[in-house]
Amino acid sequence: MRRPTAKMKNPGKRLRPRRPLLGAAALALGLTAPLVLTGCASLDTVSPSTVRKDAADAKGKDAGAFGTVDCRKAKCIALTFDAGPSENTPRLLRILKKEKVPATFFTLGRNHIVKYPELVKQMDREGHEVASHTWSHKILTKIDPAEARKELQRPNEAIEKLIGKKPTLMRPPQGRTNDTVNKISRDLGLAEILWTVTAKDYTTNDSALIRKRVLEQSSRDGIILLHDIYKGTVPAVPGIITDLKKRGYVFVTVPQLLAPGKAEPGKVYR
Repeated sequence: MRRPTAKMKNPGKRLRPRRPLLGAAALALGLTAPLVLTGCASLDTVSPSTVRKDAADAKGKDAGAFGTVDCRKAKCIALTFDAGPSENTPRLLRILKKEKVPATFFTLGRNHIVKYPELVKQMDREGHEVASHTWSHKILTKIDPAEARKELQRPNEAIEKLIGKKPTLMRPPQGRTNDTVNKISRDLGLAEILWTVTAKDYTTNDSALIRKRVLEQSSRDGIILLHDIYKGTVPAVPGIITDLKKRGYVFVTVPQLLAPGKAEPGKVYR
């Protein structure tokens, strides 16, 4: 996968989809297509290094939290999980706790936040970033603005009720976004977070293959996309963590990756 740039060219052009391999969970969520950015003549995305540089140029105004690492100096990478929580998430949280790795969870509302509220609380309690992946995984660029607003507003309210704070980050389903989605996100205080690494774990339950794909694509300031709803994904996580640590990577949440800068609502980051 090519490295991301600040400016995405031809965002409406579809990448050739791979034949999906798995079943009901993926089909129910519509996770059968690769990243497609639609709806704008051009789509600006902002890299973590740019956010950090801009914050330094502004002499630390409105600085974000560093946590335990300064990604201006360290070789940072962010591990993110979409569409949970699920029955696989408790095992994942045990792995992350054992390895002392923070992650960012883009949680789904219907059948997930609603079904597993205690896991959402646990994510927050154990230092992970709880973010939004919409309420029911509708493609935001294919529905009317009022419905898209509800898709983003309902998780905000549900998450705030559980952990006492609204999410500041969201990931649009299938990475599909446009000017209208940007505006709604800005109104709701949400920045959009895409990814630079995907194992396409919705096409396979082969944990070794998932691990291999992540390792092949990972680089400094990477944002890794995985799904804790699939059986093959969580078993791949210990090997991914071990191998990337051996390569000198430090795991951080997405906000830590941007610090001392902060994600701005309505902007798109990758």
